[in-house]
Amino acid sequence: MTRSPDTPLPPPHERRRLREAGALTRARLAERVGVRPGTVRAWESGRRSPRGRNREAYAKLLAALAGPTGTAGDAEGGAGAGARESVFARQKEEGTAVVTVRLEKPARRGAVVPEASAFAQAPPPAAPRWEPVPDGHEGTAGLTPAQAFDALYAFCAPALVRQAYLLTGRRDLARESVERAFQRAWDRWPEVARDPDPAGWVRAAAYEWALSPWHRWRRHDRRAEPPPPGADDRALLDALLRLPPPYRRTLLLYDGVGLGLPETAAETEASTRAAAGRLTYARESVAALLPELSDPDELHRRLAELASTGRLRAAEPPEVRGGSERRARFWTRAAVAFTVALIGTTALTLRTAPTRYEPPVPAGETVRGVPPRVAPGPLSEERRELRDRLREELPGGPERLAPQTR
Repeated sequence: MTRSPDTPLPPPHERRRLREAGALTRARLAERVGVRPGTVRAWESGRRSPRGRNREAYAKLLAALAGPTGTAGDAEGGAGAGARESVFARQKEEGTAVVTVRLEKPARRGAVVPEASAFAQAPPPAAPRWEPVPDGHEGTAGLTPAQAFDALYAFCAPALVRQAYLLTGRRDLARESVERAFQRAWDRWPEVARDPDPAGWVRAAAYEWALSPWHRWRRHDRRAEPPPPGADDRALLDALLRLPPPYRRTLLLYDGVGLGLPETAAETEASTRAAAGRLTYARESVAALLPELSDPDELHRRLAELASTGRLRAAEPPEVRGGSERRARFWTRAAVAFTVALIGTTALTLRTAPTRYEPPVPAGETVRGVPPRVAPGPLSEERRELRDRLREELPGGPERLAPQTR
């Protein structure tokens, strides 16, 4: 049995661009599709993907906004002139899942990211392009989920580690963020494989983990990190770490990675105006400390150099997948053990609980004025006579009482 593929959609940042180009607000688009504005926001940020009838209605609306030029008609494969990193498709052939992948270089706005840049994605270890396998045919182009994951990891992980280092200034945390992001992607691989922009999905997850405020409570994250060797690199890293996390992330995505303003706003879950304000503030703050970085191109070059000085290396893909699987097994076993303990506790409670109401025993009270208990002493002469007389009268019974007449 072969399941028909889902209706194709453009990448999240292209969805937002098409909506803004059509002068539609989120509320207006949500009303036309039949969902809530918050759902449209999640679709445009890439955190959720529409399904069923909502997906078909959303795809038709985006195609209408794209017009006859077919900007949104590239389906899973493109974003027009925007940055396009990778496209994953998932097929089912005779009950066996076959994942195919096509990887491309990201394009920087108005220019091409040089190959030596620290933000450039690494080429896949095998051929640079894998085409989908047609239905009903077998070929060597089809990849297993593990092979497709390894290709995505080799394509994105080196650059993501360097980007996370600029966000946090900590090498261990940068590697941990990328590994956790890819482990999460492996746990949700069917969802990530069908995503129009899997590299952006992993990048957003890595950034979220790197900028999490809970890291400050961990003991090993309180230790001082060795600074970069160069004085200029130390000054730039200090200027970046002084920025608030949302502003730091916006600056890195726009001037470092090279995303456009709508794509940056969508990934940071902010409006385009808010993203522009954050970018302006971040540039002004960095330029106030380092005036020579007022030029965006020079800032991009220095960010790439600073990321390269970290000499960071990502773990191997099998190690990341193994860590994800071990964590999944641990939590599965923990959930089973907790469920068994809960069932046992419930059964013991039902077995030992009383079946009727038993009033509680009141606490004892102290009674005063009671004479002490003593043993009887010897009888006196009068009491002995009385006892003998009573014993003699017992056989005959007591005297009968009769009322007196008047």
